[in-house]
Formats: sequence, structure tokens, C-alpha cells
Amino acid sequence: MHKYTSPPSTVITSFQLPQVRFLCNPCKAKFRTCPTQPERRILVGGKPRKTGGEKGTVRLQTQPKPQPGQPLLYSGTFDCFRKTLVGEGVRGLYRGMAAPIIGVTPMFAVCFFGFGLGKRLQQRKPDDVLTYPQLFAAGMLSGVFTTAIMAPGERIKCLLQIQAATGETKYSGSLDCAKQLYREAGIRGVYKGTVLTLMRDVPASGMYFMTYEWLKNILTPEGKSVSDLSVPRILFAGGLAGIFNWAVAIPPDVLKSRFQTAPPGKYPNGFRDVLRELIREEGVGSLYKGFTAVMIRAFPANAACFLGFEVAMKFLNWIAPGL
Repeated sequence: MHKYTSPPSTVITSFQLPQVRFLCNPCKAKFRTCPTQPERRILVGGKPRKTGGEKGTVRLQTQPKPQPGQPLLYSGTFDCFRKTLVGEGVRGLYRGMAAPIIGVTPMFAVCFFGFGLGKRLQQRKPDDVLTYPQLFAAGMLSGVFTTAIMAPGERIKCLLQIQAATGETKYSGSLDCAKQLYREAGIRGVYKGTVLTLMRDVPASGMYFMTYEWLKNILTPEGKSVSDLSVPRILFAGGLAGIFNWAVAIPPDVLKSRFQTAPPGKYPNGFRDVLRELIREEGVGSLYKGFTAVMIRAFPANAACFLGFEVAMKFLNWIAPGL
């Protein structure tokens, strides 16, 4: 099996900063500090895996099965986009995003921190190389770390996004939604859907980081270092990693959205009831509702994310090489 040799933070050739490098004996690559340092990653992390366009996904995933002879409320991604834009304007496309946006920087800083920590925990010695399954395991740890921040934001976002479709205005905003949830059901009401968030983010994050590192190795020309990757190749690796991430994440994301927006008591056995209902009424294909909407945003959002991460790591290495 091809083994991954922990590379330095990728050097973005289009952004030349003063170079102060040394040779790392373990991986024979030029870099300032070991990229597995989780402390450094927590300062520059922040990947927008769930950003604008999310509203269409949630609405498609949670729309009820129509009565016999009645059409679906939304026939697809573009129909949902059109109806939302016409009925609610541009602001409607971003309804409910305040909570995720507030938490996105600390959440994904913690995510990158978890990935770095996961790699470090698997290395008995600093010069140990990691296999792709080990990288997958490190990525899974990052998904565990983010859930505590992610779950409440997801719950609030989903509730705010579907209330406009029903015509009911129960919540005036993210803060009001959080207050009402806590008042009605306590902290458990705010964190409803946490298990499903874990089921989505743990394997998806493993796939996300493993795919990115695998693609960087594949895209590195023979005889070159990963640190020499060009901006287009980093964008391609990051974008494709986002697609692989969501290919794994969509089914549990559908279950999570249904469960988090359901009335209290509808699914007493949790995600098992949601899964049974979906399969029975709409078939296996219902687990991939919103696939088109997710994939449209997955590539550009994650391509930009990893480019930003690599540039930030390079900049941090320059201004604080000993951190």
C-alpha cells in the first residue's frame, strides 16, 4: 500500500513569501514545522463545507410526500431555487445561516486541530509515516471534535429554513429559535440530532481529509515534492475532496434534517424510525435527496477552502516559524 509521508503545508506558488526553510529528516521535505502540529492548524482552520445554497438542500430533504394526484412541492434543485428566489428574494436563499456562520470559524478550526491531533496520536515516533487508513482515522477524529459546535447550529438552521416554506413564523431569528428550543425541551432540545450529526460528520470527515492527501500525492509530478503543487492542482484536490466528503455525508444528512425538523415525539426510536419511514414511503433514492444542490456547491466551496488553508499555513509559517 502506498504510504503517505506527512508533507509540509503546501507551498502556493502564486503567493511567494520570504522562504526560511530547513530539511526535515523524517520526510526529506523542506518545511518549517511538522504539519501534524494541531496547535498550528487550529489557528488557520475554517472550511466552508456547508455554506450558501444550503437552503435548497434542506427544503428538498424535508419536503413531505405529496397526496395522491398532487405534484411535489419542489420538482428538483433548480425548481426549489426558483420558487425560493421568487417567493422570498435573495435573502431567502440564506435564511437560517446566521447560526452556522457564527460557529464556522471555531468549528472548523477545531476540525483541522482534530485532524492534526489524530495524525499525531498514531505516530509512535515523529518520523512515522501514515497510511491512508490512518489518515482516514485522523479525519474521523476531527468529525467528533466538531459535533459539539455543529449540532446546535444545524438544528437551528434547519428549523428556520423550513418555517418559511410552511408559511408559519414561529422563530424570528437564530437567537429566538435557540431560546425557544431551550425553554421547551432544555439542552436536549437544542442538541436534538447530535447522533445523526456524528453519523454524518465522522465518516465524511475521514473521507474528506484522506481524499485530499491522496489526491495531492497523485497530482505531484514524478521527482517533485508535494510542496511544489500549483494553485490549480490544490484547487482540484480540494474540490474533489469536497465531492467525496458529501458522497458519504448525504444519506445521514437527509436523516438528520428530517429528524431535526420533525414535531416532538414523531420519531420515538430516533434515526431508525426516520430511515424506515423514508425507505417505506419513498425508496432508497430518497436518501440522496438534495444531491444536485450539494454537489453544485461542494467543489468550488472546498477548493477555495483548502487553498485558503494552505495559504494561511504558509503565512503562519513565515510570521511565526517557531510556533
